[in-house]
Amino acid sequence: MRISTPGRICLFGEHQDYLGLPVIAAAISRRIGIEGDYRDDRKIILHLPDLGLKQEFSLDDTFPYVVQRDYFRSTINILKRKGLSFSKGFECVIHGNIPINSGTSSSSALIVSWAHFLDKMSDNPANFSQKELGEIANAAEVLEFGEPGGMMDHYSTAIGNVIYLESTPIIKVEALTPTLGTFVLGDSLEPKDTLGILGRCRYGMEEVIRIVTAYDPAFSIFTTPIDQVGDYKSRLSDDQLSLLKANIEDRDILIEGKALLMQSADHAASAEFDTHFGGLLYKHYKNLRDHKRTSTPKIERMMNAALDAGALGGKINGSGGGGCMFAYAPTRAEEVAEAIEREGGKSYIITVDVGTRVEG
Repeated sequence: MRISTPGRICLFGEHQDYLGLPVIAAAISRRIGIEGDYRDDRKIILHLPDLGLKQEFSLDDTFPYVVQRDYFRSTINILKRKGLSFSKGFECVIHGNIPINSGTSSSSALIVSWAHFLDKMSDNPANFSQKELGEIANAAEVLEFGEPGGMMDHYSTAIGNVIYLESTPIIKVEALTPTLGTFVLGDSLEPKDTLGILGRCRYGMEEVIRIVTAYDPAFSIFTTPIDQVGDYKSRLSDDQLSLLKANIEDRDILIEGKALLMQSADHAASAEFDTHFGGLLYKHYKNLRDHKRTSTPKIERMMNAALDAGALGGKINGSGGGGCMFAYAPTRAEEVAEAIEREGGKSYIITVDVGTRVEG
């Protein structure tokens, strides 16, 4: 049995899901796969040659957890609670070509693949839907360990293609089917500064919302128009005001982006669409760079090189402070990839891809 699952990029709504705002994400043609078969005992043996690692445990020894973030065991426990049973162990090899620790959801793709594999190999397969597999992976990776985290990575990698995800007031996921051209993913090879970025983008913005709501109870991050931001100038520092403006602007960019993507699903790709789409990505990037400060000098050089080589737009991807950026380059992908490499990044030409699947 072989299962594979894609990584993902966030098109719109970066650093907004934890505020309850929606996101739009796309699965990409870099994947992680699990291939394995039954054993005659109850051992689980996982070979991870890409990382030079091997994990081994027994189906009889899945709780309590023995290491931090024990996702392989937690996924089995989640599935057992859903009624699946396992009378035989497995031996598996895990391979992938998704950049690791760079904001492209390699870990979530791995757990979705593992959940999918376990379902198919269980004594009584439930044949979970892609959406259900995303929910199981989120429970195994986030809820089981009481960690912060949204559903974007798990839903996006499980369902595939392009999704629109709302988390407030209830979780709502909508599959979009836009006609999109080629992207180029650029790994800066710089480690991400996740905690530092969250300190500003999440906790800083939550404080802004508290201050503004105390002053104006009618304020809503979901509905307050951008031209009203100036009303709060006396209550906020310049830094806080710029953060508030960027978040409301990014909210509106996503709304415009969703309408554009839905429109493109009904029509063939056009130069006008590509230019508009690329421009929205770059507008989002400028807010991330200038106000949320998630970019780095190297990523900025990579982005400028990509644009000079013919990309129509792009943005930093993931938590930021390092990691990956991507550029939209429907007609100049090879030139853009070479330009990113000249700036010291690692480039991958990618397209939108399907979700988790059985591959034989």
